[in-house]
Amino acid sequence: MTQISSAARTTQLTTAPVSLVTRVLLGVCVAVLIAAGPAGAAGDSNSVNAPPPREILSRLRSEHPRLLASRGDFEKLRLGVKEDATLRDWRGKLAGRAERILSEAPSKYEIPDGLRLLSVSRRVLERVYTLALMYWLDGDQRYPSRAWKELEAAAAFPDWNPRHFLDTAEMTHAFAIGYDWLYECWTSEQREILRKAMVEKGLGPALQCYRGKANYGRWMKVRHNWNQVCNGGIGMGALALGDVEPELAGELLKNAIDSIQLAMGEFAPDGAWAEGPGYWNYATQYNVAFLAALGTALGTDYGLSDINGFAEAGMFPIYITGPLNRTFNYADGGEGPVRAPQMHWLGRRFKRPAYAVYQRNLATPHPLDLLWYDRALAGEEAAQLPLDRRFRVAEIATFRSDWANREALFVGFKGGDNKANHSHLDLGTFVLDAGGTRWAVDLGADNYNLPAYFGAQRWTYYRLRAEGHNTLVINPETGPDQQPSAAAPLVRYESKPEVAFAIADLTAAYAKHAQSVRRGVAVVGRKHVIVQDEIKGGGATNIWWFMHTPAEIELGKDGKTALLKSGERRLSVTLLAAPAGAKFEILPARPLPTSPNPAGQGSNEKVRKLAVHIEGTPGGVISVAFGLAPSESSAGIKVPSFLGLESWGKTDWGAQAGH
Repeated sequence: MTQISSAARTTQLTTAPVSLVTRVLLGVCVAVLIAAGPAGAAGDSNSVNAPPPREILSRLRSEHPRLLASRGDFEKLRLGVKEDATLRDWRGKLAGRAERILSEAPSKYEIPDGLRLLSVSRRVLERVYTLALMYWLDGDQRYPSRAWKELEAAAAFPDWNPRHFLDTAEMTHAFAIGYDWLYECWTSEQREILRKAMVEKGLGPALQCYRGKANYGRWMKVRHNWNQVCNGGIGMGALALGDVEPELAGELLKNAIDSIQLAMGEFAPDGAWAEGPGYWNYATQYNVAFLAALGTALGTDYGLSDINGFAEAGMFPIYITGPLNRTFNYADGGEGPVRAPQMHWLGRRFKRPAYAVYQRNLATPHPLDLLWYDRALAGEEAAQLPLDRRFRVAEIATFRSDWANREALFVGFKGGDNKANHSHLDLGTFVLDAGGTRWAVDLGADNYNLPAYFGAQRWTYYRLRAEGHNTLVINPETGPDQQPSAAAPLVRYESKPEVAFAIADLTAAYAKHAQSVRRGVAVVGRKHVIVQDEIKGGGATNIWWFMHTPAEIELGKDGKTALLKSGERRLSVTLLAAPAGAKFEILPARPLPTSPNPAGQGSNEKVRKLAVHIEGTPGGVISVAFGLAPSESSAGIKVPSFLGLESWGKTDWGAQAGH
């Protein structure tokens, strides 16, 4: 498992007044946007056969820079900054950042949590990128001089912490950029210091991993973010040193090209990422950097970018982000927007203006925003995207009422797989935005340094359990409140102007307690939301329904309605169907009395739960349905009446709502 991703570092809630996704109404005609994949993609899998190491290195450009950009690319960027207002603005922000770096002390070898050097590696990487790009834009010798102090200090570290190999890969990436982009600034002695550090602390340990001779994890065999980050960072180092370390670099590149395909296959077929939006960013950041560097250094990525689903990857952050610039943050991660310079590269590679415009409106910026920005793409605005989207395999669906309105309704709903890396026991969970408020929230990750957070105690922590999400909990006193090995497919999905819905089969999650469990989430008239559960058979005798919210909750006298309040905003929740005696109650966002409650967890003190407790009967059939309707007041709200899940899509929902 990894530290919070580089995406998660920027997942603080944005305060921008206009929705990011609002401005992604753009980009290409709908038919192109929803295409199955790039030309040349070969079905569900189209593996790449990397040539022998010597053949790979035979293509290497001899001159520097050759990673991500050439001298000509930097010269073109200098001209672009003079001509384009967006680039000028970004350049000014980077210049301010570079000035601050000039006055900061070089990084030190620090492992504050006893495991990770990662924050240090990322600091070095960010500083080197910023200083190196500003040198190419301004020619100011202060920038390479300060970059050298940073690199010299890190070169003297005892190691780059290979036991947590992400740290090593990111530091190797930093050194590769520093060596390559500032090559003309270094003396032969300085280049030798950088080369030696990369070989001894980065590339050498990586080679032992590929050969199976080092106990630094099996990142080259996994299908999650570790694969792309480690292969990408090491691949960048190999390309930087390919002419001076040809045998080492060739073997590393051959292995990286072969290995990274395992993780890239996880984008199929729709570009989604099972680890959540934050780790989508981390994985694609390094995936794209490696592919882009192969292209600039070798003239080819050997067809890696044509792997099925990769062309669609940019659709994921667009659709997973709601009108408030908050993501549907399932798994370990924050809810802030995905800031991803690689969206520019993806937009250019696959001719997707929507990707480039998305990032144009988000950039903080990063140096790669400037390098990969394409004015012709990012300045385009065209057809509006479809309002809804389903992501298969990851089993995510999102629905919205509008792209251009911060007050729009937005729902994120997931089935998914509890076995996915960084997953929570959250099958069936959802988030809800409406009227400029996020009413149903996901609490996100807890502290990665909690005891056995990625081990035997993972399912004892509240935020990771089903009871810490907006889903069902059945017989929680019997152990993990969803089966950790369970997967939940979206078995039905429909998107029409007046109604859109998805139904997840949650049976595997509760297999010990029920014969069948299904949850449907529907958006009706683009105004109302229905969340409906059907539980059949088995021993489901203790059932809880939870929705976490930061809003104040006022219960109706009969317990069948609840009014959520956030400032002047209101959301009405109605119990449309439930067994006799079921009613709403308000609970704190902490474990039930029968659940584990280890010390040190996040307090969740600003969040509470709207809950319903149902005492079922063994072998019975239980249907529970909730209507959620945003309104400036609770008066006059019309929510569709109860319909069985089998009737969804077969009935006039508008008539049911009295429209």
